Amino acid sequence: SDDLPGDSLAVVTLAEAFGSDADDAGVFRAGPIEGFEIPEDGGTWIVYHLSEAPEDEEEEAEETPEEEEEPAAEEEESEEEEERSEEYERWHEIEDGTPLVLRDLATGTEHVFEFVSSYEVAKSGNALAFAVSTEDDSEEAAADGVFVVDPATGSASTAMVGEGHYKGLAFDESGERLAFLSDAADWEAERPAFALYRSMGAAAELMADASTNGVPSGWWVSENRSPTFSDDGARLFFGTAPRPEPEPEEEILDEDRVTLDIWNWKDDYLQPMQLVRAQQERNRTYLAVHHEGRDAIVQLGQPDVPDVRVTSTGIGDYALGTSDLPYRQLISWDGSYTDAYAIDIETGERRLIAEAIHGFGGATLSPDGGWVHWWDGVDRDWKVASTAGGPIRSMTADLDVAFHNELDDHPDEPPPYGGADWTAGDEALIVYDEFDAWRTDPTGRTAPVRLTNGRETGIEYRVAPIDDGSGGGQFFPGFGFFGGDTEIPNGEVAMTAFNQETRGIGYAIGRTDRPAAPRMLAQGEVRYAGPVKARDADVMMWTRQSFVEFPDVWVGDTEFGGGTKLTDANPQQQDFRWGTAELVSWLSADRTPLQGYLIKPEGFDPTQKYPMMVYFYERSSDGIHTYRSPVPGGSSISQSFYASRGYLVFVPDIPYEIGYPGESALDAVVPGVLSLVEDGFVDPDRIGVQGHSWGGYQIAYMVTKTDLFAAAEAGAPVSNMTSAYGGIRWQSGMSRMFQYEKTQSRIGGTLWDERDRYIHNSPVFFADKINTPVLMLHNDEDGAVPWYQGIELFVALRRLQKPVFMLNYNGEAHGLREEKNRKDWAIRMQQFFDHYLIDAPEPEWMADGVPAVDKGKNLGLKPKRAATSDDGEPRGD
Repeated sequence: SDDLPGDSLAVVTLAEAFGSDADDAGVFRAGPIEGFEIPEDGGTWIVYHLSEAPEDEEEEAEETPEEEEEPAAEEEESEEEEERSEEYERWHEIEDGTPLVLRDLATGTEHVFEFVSSYEVAKSGNALAFAVSTEDDSEEAAADGVFVVDPATGSASTAMVGEGHYKGLAFDESGERLAFLSDAADWEAERPAFALYRSMGAAAELMADASTNGVPSGWWVSENRSPTFSDDGARLFFGTAPRPEPEPEEEILDEDRVTLDIWNWKDDYLQPMQLVRAQQERNRTYLAVHHEGRDAIVQLGQPDVPDVRVTSTGIGDYALGTSDLPYRQLISWDGSYTDAYAIDIETGERRLIAEAIHGFGGATLSPDGGWVHWWDGVDRDWKVASTAGGPIRSMTADLDVAFHNELDDHPDEPPPYGGADWTAGDEALIVYDEFDAWRTDPTGRTAPVRLTNGRETGIEYRVAPIDDGSGGGQFFPGFGFFGGDTEIPNGEVAMTAFNQETRGIGYAIGRTDRPAAPRMLAQGEVRYAGPVKARDADVMMWTRQSFVEFPDVWVGDTEFGGGTKLTDANPQQQDFRWGTAELVSWLSADRTPLQGYLIKPEGFDPTQKYPMMVYFYERSSDGIHTYRSPVPGGSSISQSFYASRGYLVFVPDIPYEIGYPGESALDAVVPGVLSLVEDGFVDPDRIGVQGHSWGGYQIAYMVTKTDLFAAAEAGAPVSNMTSAYGGIRWQSGMSRMFQYEKTQSRIGGTLWDERDRYIHNSPVFFADKINTPVLMLHNDEDGAVPWYQGIELFVALRRLQKPVFMLNYNGEAHGLREEKNRKDWAIRMQQFFDHYLIDAPEPEWMADGVPAVDKGKNLGLKPKRAATSDDGEPRGD
């Protein structure tokens, strides 16, 4: 791998490249690089960071003859240096940086700066800063420091110089102030302490260190949080932390050293969760702020209120502090709770706003810092409180429509219909019911106003501001889980428009200041996404996709008019059989109307009978217009791939009854399959079912109740809820109890209160009823569903002499990550279903297995050869 080429940079000058037949016309290349950056708001230059020194320089260095003896002036290493501890060496280790290149895009002029470890580009394009890092014993060590470059001339000035580490370079909005962290002033200490510095075009001045007024006793400036400026440059935010105790120098023999985990019932987090988060806790910082013109800092975060957020501009009067410390044990079975505080940024004083806020993202600070809002799942209402003080105000409780997701079927307080967004100046909080956007007044002076007419038209409207080129990411989704940190205009805004009947996603123009029927811009049985407007022209780009249409880039005007497809990124699709997707409807076993989608292979003939694959998770029909490339996945079937091979693919929605998730899946899926069989084009003897994780569990349960399926793949299934209940999700270190009591498994109680439900919903207790061949994918490093759950079902079916196979890709997690394993899994799953559904030959790994002694030598993918030839004669070797 060391010999593979690294990432490279290509810069295309469009005026030179277009119209030229030469492949490299107008193209500049450099590399290998670690990264590059251009100014966000100005400048015609680029800076790129090479990952290694140019080869010719390295060769020259290699040709330099070594000195035969030490220079006369070299003094022998002192006794003090000989006795430097491992601790000293650890904190004083410095690695050489690599070249940083500043390139003028107009002229091609370049300036190269050596031994650069990190760099930062000013948003305005008027400055570049970089840190130099060299090994302690190198001749260039004295050049370590921070330097500021004028991009117009390439000249560098010194902000600070001296042997040490330099981290966290950060400019303010104007590019006139630079902040950074360094331990150079304390370099001779056993573990040097970092300090905060600021440069304003000259030598850097000290802003804060461990001795600064306001830094708590025994604390220091933390290297683990980069400083940031408020937009006006008057505030400089940084991190502090308790200074760690020196590591004891114990001389313990390896054979006497004990390593163990101590589990204590009083622990806030379980030991596995603590271990997962151990490094995060070691690096924990607490937010502090330096105010312009003050000699002292203000400590905002504290150990009892560790998480502090300021506005995105850093200019508000208040910060939001949150703490989950009193509730950490509850996360094992009841989800997350937090207390919220308003913290005065000028004084550090704090005031409790609300206690035990449960679920859905907790409390959020408004863009200007004047308000905090959160969802109250118990009251099913949005709540708001002023950071300056005053009562908690209910925003939606008096309205006659539901703001909680009425389709949510978990045994917990329901979440809202999407997030909530503030308009400019914190004037109003925009919230959503199933269809419409509402404007609510945090002061309570005006009544809530419905802004859109989605309920009448069957369209779900969500504010979704389009990036105008001024930064902040391509696309801010108003319907996302967490809104509030980005303000939206008071007036005309873009909105997503989701058609509940067709499942198409388009865009419309609506308003946030008064009611107005949104004006539709783009709609249809497709999914529009990612619109970006040019900064200086009335031109916009977007993508459009469906099951058949690849999400190519389109360009047109700002109302999606005059659209031209700019790319043709998947032309090879025309050479392959594809298919079509359509919504289908049926009634569940309890007569509930349900929907899903059915993919039909290209050239579908309703007079023929087709094999059918069934795939499900929970509710998936909203994804009907998603383009699905025929690539090997990490766990599940490629729907377009199976359709191209002549299979129908059915994806049903599933609603759940609390306490009976397995039965709910059975009552939804089986009637859906039978309704398609009744249409006459499904071969009832050639139906397969596949799912992973939660889908895998439901399949494992269903095949204990029905012989409808000719073959089933149940990936990473929970087979025994009684043993899984007390297990650990090793990726997060969390207890699995919450999964069954409150969330996806939907049992709705403890193992002791609902023992019969746990047993009823556990496939392993009814494995003797399974008559369907079962394939499982369950890996030994699964961090979500412990792989012993797959083992329990496998050994049960093996004991019962039922056809069962389990694949364990060593070292893989809940889903396959390595491409080679994904390909292998796709092949084996295809072989499994093809054998049982379309009479394909049985491969060796299914027919006879692969002995452990052949592991890594024989994959067993070849079809098993018959014992005799077609003429009845025994086959030779």
